[in-house]
Amino acid sequence: MEQEFDSQKYIKRELFSDVIKHLNKPEMTLITGSRQVGKTVLLLQLKDWLVKEKKISPDDIFYYNLDLIQDWEIFQDQTSFIEFLKERSKKRRIYVLVDEAQKAKEAAKFFKGVYDSRLNAKIVLTGSSSLEIKAKMKESLAGRKIVFSLQPFSFSEFVSAKNKSLYERLISGKKLVLLDQKTFLKLFQEYLVFGGYPRVVLSKSQQEKLLILKEINSSFIEKDILGFLEIKNKLAFNNLIKLLAGQVGQLINIQELATNLGIDRQTVERYIYALEQTFVINSLLPYFENPRQEIIKTPKIYFADLGLRNLALENFSKAEQRLDKGQLLENAIFNELKLCLRNSLGKIRFWRTKQKAEVDFVIIKGKQLLPVEVKYSLKKPKISLGLRNFLEKYQSKRAFLINLSITNQSLKFKRTKINFIYPFELTKIRLK
Repeated sequence: MEQEFDSQKYIKRELFSDVIKHLNKPEMTLITGSRQVGKTVLLLQLKDWLVKEKKISPDDIFYYNLDLIQDWEIFQDQTSFIEFLKERSKKRRIYVLVDEAQKAKEAAKFFKGVYDSRLNAKIVLTGSSSLEIKAKMKESLAGRKIVFSLQPFSFSEFVSAKNKSLYERLISGKKLVLLDQKTFLKLFQEYLVFGGYPRVVLSKSQQEKLLILKEINSSFIEKDILGFLEIKNKLAFNNLIKLLAGQVGQLINIQELATNLGIDRQTVERYIYALEQTFVINSLLPYFENPRQEIIKTPKIYFADLGLRNLALENFSKAEQRLDKGQLLENAIFNELKLCLRNSLGKIRFWRTKQKAEVDFVIIKGKQLLPVEVKYSLKKPKISLGLRNFLEKYQSKRAFLINLSITNQSLKFKRTKINFIYPFELTKIRLK
């Protein structure tokens, strides 16, 4: 008997609203994300929502988890599966939810055939590894699916998991009293150290959090990367992760990495590609007025989850005591900005001149440029030389300086208003 699922016990993910909006679309909904990021829970929440909110009969919802042998066996015979769905969908629309869909036999061919059968069915799939999905199904489903990426908890989701009433205050948009601000700053510092993997966030002790992070790390290395790509030099691969973890927010020099690791440049590039495709890291390109230059310039690397980043460095000291606290905050802000822009045409870049003047992030939407600087702490409102140089050249109307010391203050630099805000006030950043 299937275990009863109570969606009220789980955190509603910000991606959930995007997914339910797509239920009326004909294309398959494909939800990707790393192992243990919450895809199964999201799928079960979706099932629960269909029953409670859309009044869909449970008999018209078919949920499969291909990690389970009995479900996996069903997906070995495409013809019988299509016949099964065709029979069930004759009188009404049905919903087919498949977890770890890439494990189906010849997954691309399998789901392409199901979709092309034009059944009265909505198909929702999840998959853990982009490498495996691309190899087995993603490319062959062109025009037949829309992809949604599920990340570890954002900070607001992190707060929701910790304290529902605090979460309501956070998303209300109202000005927070001083005591609330201090509570959020304390929670944010915990978020910087242990990251946002759901099981880690919900664990009570530091020891338990570390054990879960080690398990997640082992899972993606052994199954998603080393196993699937058949990487032989495990030591070099692990050392690359450690080197990248120490260089968050810095320009990545591939040749230097290769020399330090004792491997060739092409292998480093292959490893970095594998880490990006398995949702471990993200690259950030520089901003140039000439788009053709962007392609050939050096990127920066950020980790999708700070818990895994800190695990690579074996450093779980409190954020405020760390030498790399600025890197931690910059990485967290990149992840939050990326999430904020997921439904817009906006892009994130960084800006750096040959003279090394730099702005951490530049949000681009059309011809609008919004610079965002990150400083862990400030004694008084001030702006960096890099931000001044950027504003001299591009004359943005607004800029933001995100920090953990000053909020609700601003400076004027020529025509630009520079706002000082806390990290959890990112909703104030809007391109109009």
